[in-house]
Amino acid sequence: MLCLKGFNYGELERWVRQQGWKKFRAKQLSKWIYSKKVGSYEEMTDLSKDIRNFLKENTKLNVLKLVTYEKSKEDGSIKFLWRLEDGHTIETVFIPEKGHNTLCVSTQVGCAVGCTFCFTTKDGLIRNLTTAEIIDQYIQTQRLVGLDRRISNVVFMGMGEPLANYDNVKKAVQIMTDDRMLGLSNRKVTISSSGIIHQIKKMYEDSSFPQVRLAVSLNASDQKTRTQLMPISETNTLEDLMETLNSLPVKTGYRIMLEYVLIKDVNDRPEDAHRLARLIGKNKKRYKVNLIPFNPYPGSPYERPDEERVNRFHQILWQYNIGAFVRWSKGKDISAACGQLRKKEIPEEKVSFLTAESLKR
Repeated sequence: MLCLKGFNYGELERWVRQQGWKKFRAKQLSKWIYSKKVGSYEEMTDLSKDIRNFLKENTKLNVLKLVTYEKSKEDGSIKFLWRLEDGHTIETVFIPEKGHNTLCVSTQVGCAVGCTFCFTTKDGLIRNLTTAEIIDQYIQTQRLVGLDRRISNVVFMGMGEPLANYDNVKKAVQIMTDDRMLGLSNRKVTISSSGIIHQIKKMYEDSSFPQVRLAVSLNASDQKTRTQLMPISETNTLEDLMETLNSLPVKTGYRIMLEYVLIKDVNDRPEDAHRLARLIGKNKKRYKVNLIPFNPYPGSPYERPDEERVNRFHQILWQYNIGAFVRWSKGKDISAACGQLRKKEIPEEKVSFLTAESLKR
Protein backbone atom coordinates (compact mmCIF):
# COMPACT_ATOMS: atom_id res chain seq x y z
CA MET A 1 0.00 0.00 0.00
CA LEU A 2 1.49 3.34 -1.03
CA CYS A 3 2.28 6.14 1.41
CA LEU A 4 1.48 9.69 0.32
CA LYS A 5 4.64 10.94 2.06
CA GLY A 6 6.62 9.22 -0.68
CA PHE A 7 5.36 11.67 -3.35
CA ASN A 8 6.96 14.99 -4.21
CA TYR A 9 4.42 17.67 -5.16
CA GLY A 10 4.39 16.93 -8.88
CA GLU A 11 3.84 13.23 -8.21
CA LEU A 12 1.10 14.00 -5.70
CA GLU A 13 -0.73 16.15 -8.27
CA ARG A 14 -0.48 13.42 -10.91
CA TRP A 15 -1.74 10.79 -8.49
CA VAL A 16 -4.70 12.98 -7.50
CA ARG A 17 -5.69 13.42 -11.16
CA GLN A 18 -5.38 9.67 -11.73
CA GLN A 19 -8.08 9.15 -9.10
CA GLY A 20 -10.40 11.44 -11.09
CA TRP A 21 -10.20 14.20 -8.49
CA LYS A 22 -9.67 17.89 -9.18
CA LYS A 23 -6.12 19.22 -9.03
CA PHE A 24 -6.74 21.32 -5.89
CA ARG A 25 -7.08 18.11 -3.85
CA ALA A 26 -3.28 17.83 -3.97
CA LYS A 27 -3.02 21.20 -2.26
CA GLN A 28 -5.50 20.10 0.39
CA LEU A 29 -3.66 16.85 1.05
CA SER A 30 -0.33 18.63 1.22
CA LYS A 31 -1.74 21.14 3.73
CA TRP A 32 -2.97 18.40 6.06
CA ILE A 33 0.12 16.21 5.78
CA TYR A 34 2.89 18.83 5.81
CA SER A 35 1.48 22.01 7.36
CA LYS A 36 -0.97 20.52 9.86
CA LYS A 37 1.04 17.29 10.23
CA VAL A 38 -2.09 15.29 11.05
CA GLY A 39 -1.82 11.69 12.18
CA SER A 40 -4.97 10.32 10.54
CA TYR A 41 -7.25 10.85 7.56
CA GLU A 42 -10.19 11.57 9.88
CA GLU A 43 -8.57 14.92 10.73
CA MET A 44 -8.73 16.08 7.08
CA THR A 45 -12.08 17.74 7.61
CA ASP A 46 -12.38 19.58 4.28
CA LEU A 47 -12.20 16.32 2.33
CA SER A 48 -15.43 14.44 1.67
CA LYS A 49 -16.17 11.26 3.58
CA ASP A 50 -15.88 9.27 0.33
CA ILE A 51 -12.39 10.61 -0.34
CA ARG A 52 -11.29 9.96 3.23
CA ASN A 53 -12.61 6.40 3.06
CA PHE A 54 -10.81 5.86 -0.25
CA LEU A 55 -7.56 7.12 1.28
CA LYS A 56 -7.92 4.85 4.32
CA GLU A 57 -8.59 1.80 2.15
CA ASN A 58 -5.94 2.42 -0.50
CA THR A 59 -3.10 4.39 1.09
CA LYS A 60 -1.29 4.76 4.39
CA LEU A 61 -0.38 7.99 6.11
CA ASN A 62 2.33 6.77 8.52
CA VAL A 63 5.12 4.24 8.02
CA LEU A 64 6.96 4.52 11.35
CA LYS A 65 5.92 3.47 14.82
CA LEU A 66 7.61 4.98 17.86
CA VAL A 67 9.02 2.25 20.08
CA THR A 68 10.80 4.34 22.67
CA TYR A 69 12.76 7.54 23.23
CA GLU A 70 15.49 8.86 25.50
CA LYS A 71 15.89 12.46 26.60
CA SER A 72 19.30 13.88 27.46
CA LYS A 73 19.59 15.35 30.94
CA GLU A 74 22.59 17.37 29.75
CA ASP A 75 21.15 19.30 26.80
CA GLY A 76 17.53 18.25 26.17
CA SER A 77 18.24 16.27 23.00
CA ILE A 78 15.76 13.47 22.35
CA LYS A 79 16.63 10.20 20.57
CA PHE A 80 13.70 8.38 19.01
CA LEU A 81 13.70 4.68 18.16
CA TRP A 82 11.30 3.84 15.32
CA ARG A 83 10.12 0.46 14.14
CA LEU A 84 9.70 0.07 10.39
CA GLU A 85 7.00 -2.03 8.79
CA ASP A 86 9.44 -4.88 8.08
CA GLY A 87 10.51 -5.01 11.73
CA HIS A 88 13.83 -3.21 11.38
CA THR A 89 14.57 -0.17 13.54
CA ILE A 90 16.19 3.22 13.01
CA GLU A 91 17.04 6.19 15.21
CA THR A 92 16.38 9.92 14.82
CA VAL A 93 17.65 12.72 17.06
CA PHE A 94 15.89 15.98 17.92
CA ILE A 95 18.40 18.65 18.96
CA PRO A 96 17.16 21.87 20.61
CA GLU A 97 19.61 24.70 19.95
CA LYS A 98 19.75 28.39 20.70
CA GLY A 99 17.23 30.07 18.41
CA HIS A 100 16.30 26.96 16.42
CA ASN A 101 15.69 23.20 16.52
CA THR A 102 17.53 20.63 14.43
CA LEU A 103 16.58 17.10 13.41
CA CYS A 104 19.21 14.48 12.56
CA VAL A 105 17.58 11.96 10.21
CA SER A 106 18.65 8.48 9.10
CA THR A 107 18.67 7.37 5.46
CA GLN A 108 19.56 3.68 5.74
CA VAL A 109 19.18 0.75 8.11
CA GLY A 110 22.84 0.27 8.98
CA CYS A 111 25.64 1.47 6.74
CA ALA A 112 28.07 -0.12 4.29
CA VAL A 113 30.81 2.53 4.39
CA GLY A 114 32.68 0.87 7.27
CA CYS A 115 34.20 3.85 9.11
CA THR A 116 36.14 2.30 11.97
CA PHE A 117 35.16 5.03 14.45
CA CYS A 118 31.38 4.77 13.85
CA PHE A 119 28.96 2.52 15.75
CA THR A 120 26.29 2.54 13.00
CA THR A 121 28.43 0.61 10.55
CA LYS A 122 28.88 -2.39 12.87
CA ASP A 123 25.69 -3.93 11.44
CA GLY A 124 26.68 -3.38 7.80
CA LEU A 125 24.01 -2.21 5.37
CA ILE A 126 20.61 -3.86 5.69
CA ARG A 127 18.60 -1.66 3.31
CA ASN A 128 17.86 1.86 2.11
CA LEU A 129 15.02 3.82 3.67
CA THR A 130 12.17 4.88 1.40
CA THR A 131 11.37 8.54 0.87
CA ALA A 132 8.30 8.13 3.08
CA GLU A 133 10.40 6.64 5.91
CA ILE A 134 12.78 9.62 5.75
CA ILE A 135 9.99 12.22 5.68
CA ASP A 136 7.99 10.45 8.39
CA GLN A 137 10.93 10.92 10.79
CA TYR A 138 10.48 14.68 10.44
CA ILE A 139 6.67 14.78 10.58
CA GLN A 140 6.20 12.37 13.48
CA THR A 141 9.01 13.93 15.51
CA GLN A 142 7.54 17.40 14.95
CA ARG A 143 4.17 16.14 16.10
CA LEU A 144 5.68 14.49 19.19
CA VAL A 145 7.76 17.46 20.37
CA GLY A 146 4.92 19.88 19.58
CA LEU A 147 4.21 22.10 16.58
CA ASP A 148 5.23 25.12 18.66
CA ARG A 149 8.82 23.80 18.72
CA ARG A 150 9.33 24.08 14.96
CA ILE A 151 12.12 22.02 13.44
CA SER A 152 13.77 24.48 11.07
CA ASN A 153 17.02 22.62 10.39
CA VAL A 154 17.53 19.09 9.07
CA VAL A 155 20.86 17.28 8.87
CA PHE A 156 21.19 14.00 6.99
CA MET A 157 23.75 12.77 9.49
CA GLY A 158 21.96 9.85 11.13
CA MET A 159 22.31 6.19 10.23
CA GLY A 160 23.59 5.50 6.72
CA GLU A 161 25.35 7.22 3.81
CA PRO A 162 22.76 9.60 2.27
CA LEU A 163 24.29 9.66 -1.21
CA ALA A 164 24.23 5.86 -1.38
CA ASN A 165 20.43 6.21 -1.22
CA TYR A 166 20.46 8.94 -3.83
CA ASP A 167 16.95 8.84 -5.36
CA ASN A 168 15.05 8.59 -2.07
CA VAL A 169 17.18 11.27 -0.43
CA LYS A 170 16.72 13.59 -3.42
CA LYS A 171 12.95 13.24 -3.27
CA ALA A 172 12.98 13.77 0.51
CA VAL A 173 14.95 16.99 0.00
CA GLN A 174 12.47 18.10 -2.68
CA ILE A 175 9.62 17.58 -0.19
CA MET A 176 11.48 19.35 2.62
CA THR A 177 12.32 22.46 0.58
CA ASP A 178 9.06 22.79 -1.40
CA ASP A 179 6.99 25.71 -0.07
CA ARG A 180 3.83 23.71 -0.81
CA MET A 181 5.07 20.94 1.46
CA LEU A 182 7.46 21.24 4.44
CA GLY A 183 8.86 24.57 3.21
CA LEU A 184 12.28 24.49 4.86
CA SER A 185 14.98 26.88 3.73
CA ASN A 186 17.51 25.23 1.41
CA ARG A 187 20.27 26.64 3.58
CA LYS A 188 18.85 24.84 6.62
CA VAL A 189 19.16 21.37 5.07
CA THR A 190 22.54 19.61 5.15
CA ILE A 191 23.57 16.35 3.52
CA SER A 192 26.60 14.67 5.05
CA SER A 193 28.63 12.27 2.92
CA SER A 194 31.62 10.07 3.58
CA GLY A 195 33.01 11.34 0.29
CA ILE A 196 31.60 9.20 -2.54
CA ILE A 197 33.07 11.27 -5.33
CA HIS A 198 30.83 10.27 -8.25
CA GLN A 199 27.69 10.77 -6.16
CA ILE A 200 28.80 14.22 -4.99
CA LYS A 201 29.40 15.20 -8.61
CA LYS A 202 26.01 13.76 -9.57
CA MET A 203 24.25 15.80 -6.88
CA TYR A 204 25.82 19.07 -8.06
CA GLU A 205 25.10 18.32 -11.72
CA ASP A 206 21.48 17.23 -11.08
CA SER A 207 19.21 20.23 -11.72
CA SER A 208 16.30 18.44 -10.01
CA PHE A 209 18.26 18.10 -6.74
CA PRO A 210 17.58 21.26 -4.69
CA GLN A 211 20.78 23.03 -3.72
CA VAL A 212 21.35 22.38 -0.04
CA ARG A 213 24.45 22.37 2.12
CA LEU A 214 27.09 19.65 1.74
CA ALA A 215 29.15 18.28 4.61
CA VAL A 216 31.97 15.85 3.85
CA SER A 217 33.56 13.57 6.43
CA LEU A 218 37.27 14.18 5.99
CA ASN A 219 38.65 12.98 9.35
CA ALA A 220 42.29 12.93 8.27
CA SER A 221 44.75 15.11 6.40
CA ASP A 222 46.73 12.27 4.80
CA GLN A 223 45.70 9.31 2.68
CA LYS A 224 47.13 6.60 4.97
CA THR A 225 45.29 7.77 8.09
CA ARG A 226 42.05 8.41 6.21
CA THR A 227 42.12 4.91 4.73
CA GLN A 228 42.68 3.48 8.21
CA LEU A 229 39.64 5.37 9.53
CA MET A 230 37.52 5.24 6.37
CA PRO A 231 38.14 2.25 4.05
CA ILE A 232 36.14 4.09 1.36
CA SER A 233 39.24 6.25 0.88
CA GLU A 234 40.94 3.34 -0.91
CA THR A 235 38.76 4.02 -3.97
CA ASN A 236 37.79 7.62 -3.20
CA THR A 237 41.23 8.96 -2.38
CA LEU A 238 41.81 12.09 -0.36
CA GLU A 239 43.58 13.72 -3.29
CA ASP A 240 40.74 13.00 -5.73
CA LEU A 241 38.13 14.03 -3.16
CA MET A 242 39.74 17.42 -2.51
CA GLU A 243 40.21 17.99 -6.24
CA THR A 244 36.49 17.34 -6.72
CA LEU A 245 35.42 19.58 -3.83
CA ASN A 246 37.69 22.38 -5.06
CA SER A 247 35.99 22.27 -8.47
CA LEU A 248 32.35 22.31 -7.33
CA PRO A 249 30.29 25.43 -8.17
CA VAL A 250 29.67 26.71 -4.64
CA LYS A 251 27.31 29.65 -4.25
CA THR A 252 27.76 32.41 -1.68
CA GLY A 253 26.41 31.22 1.65
CA TYR A 254 26.86 27.54 0.80
CA ARG A 255 30.37 26.83 2.02
CA ILE A 256 31.25 23.14 2.07
CA MET A 257 31.63 21.80 5.59
CA LEU A 258 34.60 19.54 6.23
CA GLU A 259 33.76 17.26 9.16
CA TYR A 260 36.82 16.19 11.12
CA VAL A 261 36.36 13.76 14.01
CA LEU A 262 39.29 14.25 16.39
CA ILE A 263 40.61 10.93 17.71
CA LYS A 264 43.30 10.77 20.38
CA ASP A 265 46.77 9.98 19.00
CA VAL A 266 45.36 9.17 15.56
CA ASN A 267 44.60 12.45 13.80
CA ASP A 268 44.75 15.13 16.51
CA ARG A 269 48.44 16.07 16.51
CA PRO A 270 49.74 19.55 15.59
CA GLU A 271 51.27 18.14 12.40
CA ASP A 272 47.81 16.86 11.41
CA ALA A 273 46.39 20.36 11.83
CA HIS A 274 49.18 21.96 9.79
CA ARG A 275 48.74 19.35 7.05
CA LEU A 276 44.96 19.94 7.00
CA ALA A 277 45.59 23.66 6.58
CA ARG A 278 47.93 22.99 3.65
CA LEU A 279 45.36 20.62 2.14
CA ILE A 280 42.78 23.42 2.12
CA GLY A 281 45.40 25.88 0.90
CA LYS A 282 44.10 28.85 -1.06
CA ASN A 283 40.52 27.54 -0.99
CA LYS A 284 39.85 28.57 2.61
CA LYS A 285 36.81 30.71 1.64
CA ARG A 286 35.19 27.63 0.12
CA TYR A 287 35.23 25.60 3.36
CA LYS A 288 34.21 25.59 6.98
CA VAL A 289 35.86 23.00 9.21
CA ASN A 290 33.82 21.36 11.96
CA LEU A 291 36.05 19.71 14.56
CA ILE A 292 34.11 16.96 16.36
CA PRO A 293 35.78 15.37 19.40
CA PHE A 294 35.28 11.60 19.07
CA ASN A 295 32.22 10.17 20.81
CA PRO A 296 33.07 6.80 22.43
CA TYR A 297 30.76 3.79 22.11
CA PRO A 298 30.86 0.26 23.63
CA GLY A 299 33.89 -1.65 22.36
CA SER A 300 35.40 1.32 20.56
CA PRO A 301 39.16 1.02 19.85
CA TYR A 302 39.54 4.81 19.98
CA GLU A 303 39.54 7.53 22.64
CA ARG A 304 38.49 11.16 22.73
CA PRO A 305 41.33 13.71 23.00
CA ASP A 306 41.28 16.01 26.00
CA GLU A 307 40.05 19.56 25.65
CA GLU A 308 43.57 21.00 25.56
CA ARG A 309 44.49 18.94 22.48
CA VAL A 310 41.22 19.88 20.78
CA ASN A 311 41.81 23.57 21.42
CA ARG A 312 45.41 23.38 20.17
CA PHE A 313 44.26 21.80 16.89
CA HIS A 314 41.57 24.47 16.58
CA GLN A 315 44.00 27.33 17.20
CA ILE A 316 46.43 26.09 14.55
CA LEU A 317 43.69 26.20 11.89
CA TRP A 318 42.74 29.72 12.95
CA GLN A 319 46.38 30.76 12.55
CA TYR A 320 45.92 29.96 8.85
CA ASN A 321 42.69 32.05 8.78
CA ILE A 322 40.61 28.92 8.23
CA GLY A 323 37.06 29.06 9.56
CA ALA A 324 37.14 26.21 12.07
CA PHE A 325 34.69 25.47 14.87
CA VAL A 326 34.63 22.87 17.63
CA ARG A 327 31.35 20.96 17.74
CA TRP A 328 30.92 19.17 21.06
CA SER A 329 28.18 16.70 20.13
CA LYS A 330 24.90 16.83 22.00
CA GLY A 331 23.10 13.77 23.34
CA LYS A 332 26.26 11.93 24.44
CA ASP A 333 24.64 10.70 27.65
CA ILE A 334 21.94 8.88 25.64
CA SER A 335 24.23 7.61 22.85
CA ALA A 336 22.65 10.06 20.41
CA ALA A 337 25.82 11.89 19.41
CA CYS A 338 27.67 11.75 16.10
CA GLY A 339 28.69 8.17 15.29
CA GLN A 340 26.71 6.58 18.14
CA LEU A 341 23.44 5.63 16.43
CA ARG A 342 22.79 1.98 15.70
CA LYS A 343 19.99 -0.38 14.69
CA LYS A 344 18.37 -2.02 17.72
CA GLU A 345 17.13 -5.59 17.97
CA ILE A 346 13.83 -5.68 19.83
CA PRO A 347 12.09 -8.98 20.62
CA GLU A 348 8.49 -8.84 19.37
CA GLU A 349 7.06 -9.54 22.80
CA LYS A 350 8.90 -6.53 24.26
CA VAL A 351 7.70 -3.96 21.73
CA SER A 352 5.39 -1.31 23.19
CA PHE A 353 4.60 1.67 21.00
CA LEU A 354 4.55 5.11 22.59
CA THR A 355 2.51 8.22 21.87
CA ALA A 356 2.87 11.98 22.05
CA GLU A 357 1.20 11.96 25.46
CA SER A 358 3.89 9.67 26.91
CA LEU A 359 6.62 12.03 25.69
CA LYS A 360 5.07 14.99 27.48
CA ARG A 361 4.88 13.22 30.81
